[in-house]
Amino acid sequence: MTERVRDVWHTLQLLREVWMKVELKKLENHKRVVVKALLDSRATGLFMDIAFAKEKEFKMEKLKNFLLV
Repeated sequence: MTERVRDVWHTLQLLREVWMKVELKKLENHKRVVVKALLDSRATGLFMDIAFAKEKEFKMEKLKNFLLV
């Protein structure tokens, strides 16, 4: 682990939470939505809260197979 990575890791541990501004783009109409998001460094995929998706009018479709998380 480099010194820089160690410094960033230490900072993240102290913060406990890392919030950042992210821009999302809807695939069907390319409209952009800018939101504040919580960074989860242990995430194994890209997920969005269903209430948030509905509020921001993202198109949703059912998955053919369940995701095991």
